[in-house]
Amino acid sequence: QVQLVESGGGLVQPGGSLRLSCATSGGIFRIYDMAWYRQAPGKERELVATITSGGSTNYADSVKGRFTISRDNAKNTVYLQIESLKPEDTAVYYCNAAIASLRYWGQGTQVTVSS
Repeated sequence: QVQLVESGGGLVQPGGSLRLSCATSGGIFRIYDMAWYRQAPGKERELVATITSGGSTNYADSVKGRFTISRDNAKNTVYLQIESLKPEDTAVYYCNAAIASLRYWGQGTQVTVSS
């Protein structure tokens, strides 16, 4: 069973930065396509960024230029570097691993942007 554990969230002032981490275990990390999603209060979960097993990345328009997804296959970890945080980035951020029709989720990490 694949397990994903997110970390790195917290309370940040507008304009600040964070690096979220998602450590995986129980699977072959390098073959998974990885993604970060977020869910703000009262809203549906939305896709933020993806990185394929081959390292190709894609971003939601709302975060392009501010978010960077990366992966370290040696550490079985995917990262989300977030810059220039805005109050509207406040959400629970979830890590997702995908292969074929299988999907795995972490428990999420809260990011709150407030002065």
